[in-house]
Amino acid sequence: MDSEHIKSAAQKTVLILLALMIPLLLAVYGIQTKRYADLYKEVTALEKKQEELIEQNKRLVGDISLLSGSDRIEKIASEELGMHKAEKEDIVRIEMNGDKK
Repeated sequence: MDSEHIKSAAQKTVLILLALMIPLLLAVYGIQTKRYADLYKEVTALEKKQEELIEQNKRLVGDISLLSGSDRIEKIASEELGMHKAEKEDIVRIEMNGDKK
């Protein structure tokens, strides 16, 4: 009868452990679900931010192209800064010959 008592106690212990494991596993599942939902929100927000930055970058690249156009620069140089293209006779070429030390 002693072995039956030990066997019965072991079975009860296993049942109690299983009964305790079910709520524990459900709690872990709930925690993981919340973490997944939080990460999903974060990824969605980052993807939206990335799209906004890409659009902003496209606009900036377009602005750079517009602002760095040679016609625009020439117009500003002549009208606002009073500059003009150098004539051939205004250009002085200097050649330096010497020992480099």
